Amino acid sequence: MIHYAKLVRQGLGLAKPLLNRAAKVSLDWDVRQKSRFETTNSLGQSVGVFLPRGSVIRGGDVLVGEDGSLLQVLAAPQAVLRITFDDQRGTSFDLTRAAYHLGNRHVPIELQADHLKIEPDHVLADMLRAMHLTVVAVDEAFEPERGAYGDHGGHAHGHSHDHQHGHVHGPHCSHDH
Repeated sequence: MIHYAKLVRQGLGLAKPLLNRAAKVSLDWDVRQKSRFETTNSLGQSVGVFLPRGSVIRGGDVLVGEDGSLLQVLAAPQAVLRITFDDQRGTSFDLTRAAYHLGNRHVPIELQADHLKIEPDHVLADMLRAMHLTVVAVDEAFEPERGAYGDHGGHAHGHSHDHQHGHVHGPHCSHDH
């Protein structure tokens, strides 16, 4: 098993020919949030990833092995909800409203100019449809926002989180601190 303990964000500074020869691994969002896991690369080799706790791997990142080998990480397609506005019943501003409401619930969300993506959740899907948005289940890569307070993807990955950071709530805030 090859051990990987170094992360190069988006392969910055690495020569293209080296990246082209690197083994690849396709990982979904749940795995890319873990700092320690085992998997198999595109060459069929077992690999162990041992990054500092709290590390989050993004599609396009490169891991460096103890033997000097490179492992390029791809964001694997996974089940997500793709949210778009319905131009017959709303406007693109509806996406902004949806992002606000999802963010207020600390939902990991991928923001694009013409759509949003979240992990499947039928309650949230119903809420979004009630806001006149189109919600479609698809299998696509998922790259949620890093967040304003670091490289994390929400609050559901097993650590305690101090809510003393400066996010703003209105008078009808419905979640606990």
